[in-house]
Amino acid sequence: MGPMKPVVKQAAHVEARPVERGEKAFIQVLIGPEDGAPHFILRKFTLLPGGRIPKHKHPTIEHEQYVLSGRMRVVLGDEVREVSAGQTVYIPPETPHAYVNEGEEPVEFLCVIPRNSAYATEWLE
Repeated sequence: MGPMKPVVKQAAHVEARPVERGEKAFIQVLIGPEDGAPHFILRKFTLLPGGRIPKHKHPTIEHEQYVLSGRMRVVLGDEVREVSAGQTVYIPPETPHAYVNEGEEPVEFLCVIPRNSAYATEWLE
């Protein structure tokens, strides 16, 4: 691996791809392995009104999230929480989680995960 170099990108220029099994849900990898980031991946999710990501878990991956805009319901294990712009969410490995936007505005949130070759998703619904 060569020397690491700083990266500056415009989020609007990063492709938004549909989230696997999601509805009206999109992901952008803002900073990741292709940028030379060795330890973490920074992703931005957008849930349009009526959008959702079904319940799932990751055996070895934790998530740190920051809500940029909007309001959504987040399922965290057996608990359901309302979160909105300015709030943060921590999801430990093995924790079932899901996202639902029942509002009239899009929800945007950042999600940081460790870079891990063992990244796996177990869909629970």
